[in-house]
Amino acid sequence: MDNNTIRYSCADFTFPLLPHGHALQLIKLLGIDFVDLGIFEDRSHIYPSHIAPDPVNSGKQLLQQLDSIGLKAADVFLQTGAEPPVAATNTPDGSVRSKNRELFLKMLNFTNTLGCGHITGLPGVLHRGEDAEDDWKRATEEGQWRTEKANAAGIRYAIEPHVGSILPDAATTLQFIRDCPGITLTLDYGHFIYQGQTNESVHPLIPYASHFHARGGAKGKLQTIVKENTIDFKTILEQFNAIQYSGFICMEYVYQDWEGCNRTDNVSETILLHELLYKMI
Repeated sequence: MDNNTIRYSCADFTFPLLPHGHALQLIKLLGIDFVDLGIFEDRSHIYPSHIAPDPVNSGKQLLQQLDSIGLKAADVFLQTGAEPPVAATNTPDGSVRSKNRELFLKMLNFTNTLGCGHITGLPGVLHRGEDAEDDWKRATEEGQWRTEKANAAGIRYAIEPHVGSILPDAATTLQFIRDCPGITLTLDYGHFIYQGQTNESVHPLIPYASHFHARGGAKGKLQTIVKENTIDFKTILEQFNAIQYSGFICMEYVYQDWEGCNRTDNVSETILLHELLYKMI
């Protein structure tokens, strides 16, 4: 892996206060040619419910906008609710799971129309009052179903283990992968390091990563400035090189009033982290 082959992207949800077109233009101005599209119900530039009525036409319109700016889509990140427990992948409500499946198929059409080969989703959560084994079973069944449908459409499907999800650590995530053959990860070390877990404990997840979220993080800080970062990006990049990683590295600073993720200068930190990673290659 070198700087001629590695591909960087930037999340459009890094800049939620800007109109979508301006956020896309800013990403291009930062010298990044690919964008991760956040499609989050009730809290992103574009909602899944905006796309669902006509996913192909929605994809064509967005593709035209991206082409005009000089960007390409690296990932479509689908979240069916404003918070992970809302309409979660493994919700006990069968009617909601059915609607989620219908929406997922439409999002595959949207993603293909964009010429994007990757879609990310959330793994699910533990529901209060529900048996943990039942939550796990629903999560793995839905993960397997999504993986199969995505593969059939020529798209890689990945889940992002995260704070508050059914996958709080690397060991649990590895078990999930074993229970869902073919599923991949959108890997964000910040969710593990924030909880006090070590870089070494997370490294075994690297071979299963098809996408990677990069931002500064440290114990007790889900997102922080580069100077305070304790995520071992150097070793991560070395291991990426060893496995010939072919996915994107997404600059994924976010801005929201959750876990202190509204306390960074996302423009400056994106620039600094991009430069740091570039020098490490």
